[in-house]
Amino acid sequence: MRADGTFIAVEVDDAAAADPPLARKLGEACPVDIFSSGATGTLQIVEQNLDECVLCRLCLDASPPHTVKVIKLYDGDAVLA
Repeated sequence: MRADGTFIAVEVDDAAAADPPLARKLGEACPVDIFSSGATGTLQIVEQNLDECVLCRLCLDASPPHTVKVIKLYDGDAVLA
């Protein structure tokens, strides 16, 4: 699953997005509400909040390695590491 804003894109592994506990954890971790849980508990990316990303890495820290990517579209698609 991927969603693009003007400056930031977020990509989440499909298997991870289908994991309700991880979806909840990402929703709680993000200070600008980029992630939420859908009606079934699966991960939803709130596209209108993507460009509010402050590059805090909390979503990366809350998820297994290589599950979530924050992509800086303004920087040649550099991935936040």
